[in-house]
Amino acid sequence: MKLYLTFVVILFSCTSKAQQVPVEIQIKTAVMAAPEEARDSAAVMGYDANGQLVVLREGMNELICVADDPSAEGINIACYHKDLEPFMARGRELRAEGKGRMDIFNMREEEVKAGTLSMPAKATTLHILYGTDDIFNAETGELTGAKMRWVIYIPFATAESTGLPLKPSGPGTPWLMDPGTHRAHIMVTPQN
Repeated sequence: MKLYLTFVVILFSCTSKAQQVPVEIQIKTAVMAAPEEARDSAAVMGYDANGQLVVLREGMNELICVADDPSAEGINIACYHKDLEPFMARGRELRAEGKGRMDIFNMREEEVKAGTLSMPAKATTLHILYGTDDIFNAETGELTGAKMRWVIYIPFATAESTGLPLKPSGPGTPWLMDPGTHRAHIMVTPQN
């Protein structure tokens, strides 16, 4: 009997986050990563009962927000400019094919250079709200202690073209990551 109860407890703890989060809660939490003035009109993508990413709400502004993936460890909610969607969608497609991080980077780099994958010509922002699983209440949609960071994509930017360092010069300071590539971006991670 003890063995059976132990198995049930382990099974429940392994599957508790993977349970379907109601659509209204996914929308509520997904837009928390967006600037407040953009939340009501942002498009929202989230996960259906089969774990597939689907559109939960059409948008009327420039932002697309993606709810936390209930099958992944931790909380990771993102909102990004709609011009980044081809780049983001291609990344999701390659991950679904089983490609690793560097393969995805290299394939998208080649595709952007070949003109088969578009990247915005202007700076575009990705807003990320993140934390550990225990900060999320799936019944209310409340996030307690979530942290923010921002990624500002500027394809092919360099330290010379931006005046930014290639590593943080202090807590919360901006810096340029992946310089000279399709994925060059300014990282802003406030000190939490």
